[in-house]
Amino acid sequence: MDTIIATHELTKIFSGRAVVNRVNLSVPQGAIFALLGGNGAGKSTTIKMLTGLLPADAGTATILGEDCWADAIDLRYRVGYVPERPRFYDWMTVRDIGWFTAGFHEAGFAPRYADLVQRFRLDPAARLKTLSKGGYAKVGLALALAPDPEVLILDEPTSGLDLFIRREFLASMVELAGAGRTILLSSHGIAEVERVASHVGFMAEGRLLLAASIEELRKRIVRVRLHFDGLPPDPADLGQVLQFETSGRLWQAVLQDPNRLALDDLRQQTGIRDLEEMPLCLEEIYTALLTRFHRPEGVQATSNGRVRKSEIRDQKSEVRSKNRPGSFFPDF
Repeated sequence: MDTIIATHELTKIFSGRAVVNRVNLSVPQGAIFALLGGNGAGKSTTIKMLTGLLPADAGTATILGEDCWADAIDLRYRVGYVPERPRFYDWMTVRDIGWFTAGFHEAGFAPRYADLVQRFRLDPAARLKTLSKGGYAKVGLALALAPDPEVLILDEPTSGLDLFIRREFLASMVELAGAGRTILLSSHGIAEVERVASHVGFMAEGRLLLAASIEELRKRIVRVRLHFDGLPPDPADLGQVLQFETSGRLWQAVLQDPNRLALDDLRQQTGIRDLEEMPLCLEEIYTALLTRFHRPEGVQATSNGRVRKSEIRDQKSEVRSKNRPGSFFPDF
């Protein structure tokens, strides 16, 4: 599958701080790629470099094989862009802003814009200043789609919209991707984009924590839950540990890239009961990735706080000590 959007070690520095730090992205043709993260994660700055509004301080960014900064003018006719807070001449009507913008584009823009206005159920005679947030966002999307772009980039497109409009807006993205367009959108509303995204990338503090297709994510990050008798298993033997906790005889861990052979062996071990492996939703994955990103080396995080790796060894030693000849019976 062709790669439409690509970055390599993309970096942007403001005031001596890397707000985008060596980001590597690969977005295939026809994908709906959701760039997810909280405010200040670096999503908007990444998008500004992709749309030619900011030069990169290091690394590269390309769309359709063209450099996003050096070839920005050529890409303007092939890439539609809707910023987080679009601003138009609010004294114009919906029809006027289309007529005005058509002067900067090739023939065909005006009739496509008129069709989109009708499709989005906008009143052509309504002044922009009278539109709701949802209506204003639809005007921005119509202007971005009217040039018939191959790629669509949306920065927080559902910010400030009510629930019904957000769902309607995101559903329209599926139609556009089905028609062959490649879409990259940023959002901090992780749960709402899960229903439409085919690929996701998680960002925090300028870094890309993980990027993959939804299908791949379901396999790469899982929650393993079990009950144990005797010695608790060491989660570090089963893959990269993002989260881990025990409560009594209940043991559970969130693992990235689980070791399948080790998990199969664990199922056969005496004293291991009710082992379950479950996929996570995007919000749970992002929480687990942030937990791993923020904790110091040598420390494992749980939902109850931080636990050092040695705690598992100490727990095992305690069990062995309780089972030595002459000791008290284990209080299991």
